[in-house]
Amino acid sequence: MKKIFTSAIAFLLMCGCAASPRFEIGAAAVHSPAAEASLTADAKGKPIGDTSPLLSSVFCADPTSIEYDGRLYIYGTCDHQQFEAVGKDGENSYEHIKSLVMISTDDMVNYTYHGRIDVGEIAPWIVASWAPSIVSREEADGLTHFYMYFSNSGWGTGVITATSPTGPWSDPLGKPLVAGNTKGLKGCKVPFDPGAVIDDNGVGWLTFGGLGGGQNGRIVKLGDDLLSIDSEITKVRCPCHFEANELNFINGTYVYTYNTDWEDHGLKWDRERDGNPPPTCSMVYMTSKTPLDYDSWEYGGCYFLNPGQQGMDYGNNHTHLQKYGDRYYLFYHAMPQQKYFGTKGGFRSICVNEAKVDEDTLKITNVSASLTGVEQIKSLDPYSPVQAETTAADAGIEYRQGDSGITVAATGTGWTYVRGADFGKGSKTIAATASGKGKIEVHKGTPDGEAVAVLVFSGEGTQTVYTDMSLSGVNDLCFVISDGLEFDCWQAG
Repeated sequence: MKKIFTSAIAFLLMCGCAASPRFEIGAAAVHSPAAEASLTADAKGKPIGDTSPLLSSVFCADPTSIEYDGRLYIYGTCDHQQFEAVGKDGENSYEHIKSLVMISTDDMVNYTYHGRIDVGEIAPWIVASWAPSIVSREEADGLTHFYMYFSNSGWGTGVITATSPTGPWSDPLGKPLVAGNTKGLKGCKVPFDPGAVIDDNGVGWLTFGGLGGGQNGRIVKLGDDLLSIDSEITKVRCPCHFEANELNFINGTYVYTYNTDWEDHGLKWDRERDGNPPPTCSMVYMTSKTPLDYDSWEYGGCYFLNPGQQGMDYGNNHTHLQKYGDRYYLFYHAMPQQKYFGTKGGFRSICVNEAKVDEDTLKITNVSASLTGVEQIKSLDPYSPVQAETTAADAGIEYRQGDSGITVAATGTGWTYVRGADFGKGSKTIAATASGKGKIEVHKGTPDGEAVAVLVFSGEGTQTVYTDMSLSGVNDLCFVISDGLEFDCWQAG
């Protein structure tokens, strides 16, 4: 018993809950009385077997990502802010969006929600914040610095910085890096949708531009501070260009991706040089070893069709190509979650599928959109504290930001689901921290699967409770949560 309580104190501290070393042995956790499972989780979300979308309960779009300390951090436009402003009968016209969403993973199926970056508060001069692109590097102070470029509506491109992938973030310039009145834009009236990369020589590059004209992509070399421009603003050869600029640097080559426009590409396409034209509003790529030379850019092909051509709803298109481990992944957005929110307003969700990239020939094979998504690349460790906001799927919940971090609150009877937790030779207990009065039921596989534990909370502030739970091997778990409970974290023992 003493061993369980001692680990419970450590559990509270690691979860960031309201415990402290002043708790005496035996006072940190409460044994949950025996109780039968009785909750019915009627809330519907994405199928629990699907990897995509990454978040079930938050609309977000225009993905970018970066690896740090073994985890992959993904960021996107916070469509949910627009949804909150206009409701399920409103439209996603983007004007209310002044924040970005942060999530992370190390297994590609369970994602931790890190909350929003309130760009409107950090940089009050902005009109909106959309379509981020992030780079990082270790600097003289020994810290890794993160540079997040974003669309300031259609007016330009801004940048915020941090020394952690989840912030806090600050505004180093107090103004846009590029704006509609910046000299040298050469006819690019909408210098937005940035794409950034740092090449193998440590040089930063930024692309931006879009909306009409067919050749509105631009590229610049960034200054050593990554906060200034150190070259002329140069046109990129990008036939039928529309928006969604991104940059990668692969095997000594700059790979520029963008979204084509909605027009008939056969009317403007140079078939002799570039082959057959891509479909409308699809993602294509160009390659170059000398990015400021307009004529050096060579067309690679179309690598991702509009989701509407792949059995989903038609909408705008924006992707990010990321190598993580020994695999490439393509993050994109689509609108599969709208039906669970009862809306058709154009609210988007980030999805992922594996991509095939030949690093020698720089060939990107066409990626098919599939909500079943990707394989889990490592098991979840249930013997380390797991935040409640780490899920592979959920329904009937909302995230709440408090002084001690993010909690998962049930609205009605909600549930969260984690995939591939490896209990090894076997667990004996499970502990969970929550506030409110009610219970959390732990079910195998699905919300109505076999109940393996029931944790009862008395409503006396934030509590950690524990109960018996015997599981071995790899299991998927559903946590069914009473209405009104705020679930913070859990851990097997």
